[in-house]
Amino acid sequence: MTKEEIIEMAIKAGLPEAIIEMTPIAFERFAKLIAEKEREEIKQEFWLCLQSDLENGVKSLNEKAYKNFAQTMPELNKFSDWLESRGQE
Repeated sequence: MTKEEIIEMAIKAGLPEAIIEMTPIAFERFAKLIAEKEREEIKQEFWLCLQSDLENGVKSLNEKAYKNFAQTMPELNKFSDWLESRGQE
């Protein structure tokens, strides 16, 4: 992002003249801080999405494994149902 782009954004945002008239070094530091904060927010959002996808993937795999278990071992599945019903008495 160029200094001119940052100044244009600052003016559009209604920032005080003192900010718009910062030295080039201060302006660069300010722009780097904004970019760093934005990168952190993007990274956090990425990890939240990834975690959610992984949780949903594991849930899906567990559901598929249970269906396969129920079909291939119906007697054991009945025992599991029996145990579950005993806990509800």
